[in-house]
Amino acid sequence: MNSPPPLSRGSFAARDWFLLAAVALMWGLSFIFIKIGVDGLAPATVAWLRLAFGAAALALLPGARAPLREGREWWPVIVLGLVWMAVPFVLFAAAEQRIPSALAGMINGSAPLFTMLIATAVSRKGPGKRLALGLVIGFAGVVAVSLPEVTEGGNTAGILMVVAATALYGVAFNLTGPLQARNGTLPVIWRSQLAALILLTPAGLAGLGTSAPTPEGLAATAALGIISTGTAFACFAMLVVRVGAPRASIATYLVPVVAILVGALASEPLRPIALVGIVLVLSGAYLSSSAPQRRPSAKASLAGRRRNRPISTSTTSETGDRSP
Repeated sequence: MNSPPPLSRGSFAARDWFLLAAVALMWGLSFIFIKIGVDGLAPATVAWLRLAFGAAALALLPGARAPLREGREWWPVIVLGLVWMAVPFVLFAAAEQRIPSALAGMINGSAPLFTMLIATAVSRKGPGKRLALGLVIGFAGVVAVSLPEVTEGGNTAGILMVVAATALYGVAFNLTGPLQARNGTLPVIWRSQLAALILLTPAGLAGLGTSAPTPEGLAATAALGIISTGTAFACFAMLVVRVGAPRASIATYLVPVVAILVGALASEPLRPIALVGIVLVLSGAYLSSSAPQRRPSAKASLAGRRRNRPISTSTTSETGDRSP
């Protein structure tokens, strides 16, 4: 088996910059694709077709079809498919029937905050000053981003759906690290997509009965699956191998920016306070993600070695995945 290329420790090469920009663009476009898709398709059907197209795109890559190391890994993969894809994808689609795509993209920028908050809660250790400051600033940004929609008679339910979906991403990112460390990034992602696809099949088929699809909606949903759910994950996995997860995760901070720009091109309203809010969200996410983590105790490290599993010194997923 060929070993992967060594991680790039210096400046990004031209190919690294291309992959970084491509991932941010493809994930950032997902919100406008959803917005167009739900104009005629039921939310569950958009999510179901998204997974079908995305899984089909990843299936073309031999690396995605590599077997899992152990048969019992399937149960964690099914849970991951539920909390990372099946439920959040439906929530995003349902929310964008009510709120602008750019707003959904801005709130999604808080995924690193939820990741760190859940990791801190699970570890039962109080956050350090830097992490606490990052969480407070970030969640203040979420409030600022959402405020115009709430105060001007917008749909609060849509905002809560996006917040719930983003919180589930935080759960998923805390679950996926060990799985991907044992089995590789793409095999876990592809099987999670297949599991989510199966789980959503009844709702997706039922949604077809209440849908009135348009050519634009079908095309946007296909692009959502092939580009934003299949190709984007493949490119991100390549970037992680080339530059490492922490530096590859820079792409996730660019996603809300792309969503804002695309929403503006689609003539969606954008309030100044929302721009201030997204700066706070991204600043808080950066502070939270870069906060130093406590090293495990010698006893925990010894136990980890006995189980033949590495003990992580960071609560951030090794893969850095924070997909929309």
